[in-house]
Amino acid sequence: MSKEDKEFDLIIEEIVQNQTVQRMKEFRQHYDTSCFEHCKNVAFISYKICKKLNLDYKSAARAGMLHDLFLYDWRKRQDGRKGLHAFTHPRTALENSKKIFELNEKEEDIILKHMWPLTVKLPKYSESYIVTIADKYCALGESCGHYLETIFSKKILKFAYVFITLFLIRL
Repeated sequence: MSKEDKEFDLIIEEIVQNQTVQRMKEFRQHYDTSCFEHCKNVAFISYKICKKLNLDYKSAARAGMLHDLFLYDWRKRQDGRKGLHAFTHPRTALENSKKIFELNEKEEDIILKHMWPLTVKLPKYSESYIVTIADKYCALGESCGHYLETIFSKKILKFAYVFITLFLIRL
């Protein structure tokens, strides 16, 4: 484990050890990725970028770890939940986070605005934009990874690959 990895783990240690945050492992975020794993990926990428740019990497890592603390299956309609998940979950994540942890203003802004531009108000901080971009990057990677694995696990595609290879060899 590198020095940076150890530092990152220390920054988010209090958060990841919390029982409520641990429950994020029970909910799928993108295909085979749990909400906990997704948030940890976002937090780590945000931490690395902010550290490289001499920004507040601690707030970025902490807020990245909490940005999707909503504790429900967003694919299913929930009783009492109004509005579409993409628009409402940042507020839910912020409220849940504030019940458990003391957050600074920057961490609150990061969590609340990580779905920008869907959350119409512009993020206030560079770190907020970085977590927003890291979130989209991770979501895309988790989704594409699932689809690629599905495609290449199908036998028909293996046969097609062999057929195309043999066809090209004959040319």
